[in-house]
Amino acid sequence: MLALILAGGLGSRLNMGEKPLVQVCGTPMIEYVIRAFSGGGHRVIVVSSPKTPFTRNWCRAHGIDIYPASGRGYVEDIVEAVTEIGEDGPVCTSVSDIPCIDPGIVGRIMAAYLEAGTPALSTWVPSSLCRGSALRCSYRESILGVPACPAGVNILKGDLIEEEQAEHQLLLQEPALALNVNAPEDLALAARILCPGAGGPGGGQGH
Repeated sequence: MLALILAGGLGSRLNMGEKPLVQVCGTPMIEYVIRAFSGGGHRVIVVSSPKTPFTRNWCRAHGIDIYPASGRGYVEDIVEAVTEIGEDGPVCTSVSDIPCIDPGIVGRIMAAYLEAGTPALSTWVPSSLCRGSALRCSYRESILGVPACPAGVNILKGDLIEEEQAEHQLLLQEPALALNVNAPEDLALAARILCPGAGGPGGGQGH
């Protein structure tokens, strides 16, 4: 399946340069997300914007396919990328600031999508699992009676990208998806998970 990694945001709360390139344990955040999808056999395209030129250059240097979107907004860039790439089948979209995701989690999401049989799927985590700035997630829904926050990974049908699509709401009891790196406190939490005992937050600036 085609996986679009959205990497067009400024990351102003972190104030460490382009957010996708902010390092956790010496590795750019976006690299963890790319590995999670490519490790599951999915074709990855990073969707950049005019706000993230260094991320675009990093992808080129590492042989990662890029779609340079216009940067009008998260949803708008997804629609633009899917339309211009010409993908009619299912497309997975992911934020680039969930470095704790791994191929196993991606595999569970894909399996749930195939089982659901709906055109679209959205992923959610119980709000009780959220840590750091995610505790203040701005949007919540009740999924199977559980207060939940969006996890940032979704699947849509490419040929229906301009339409509202019936979706399966997948609730995952997965702490790794409950940590979005939006603030310095999140960076420290991610480092404790990805390189425990390293003796520091392991963060570094993007460009």
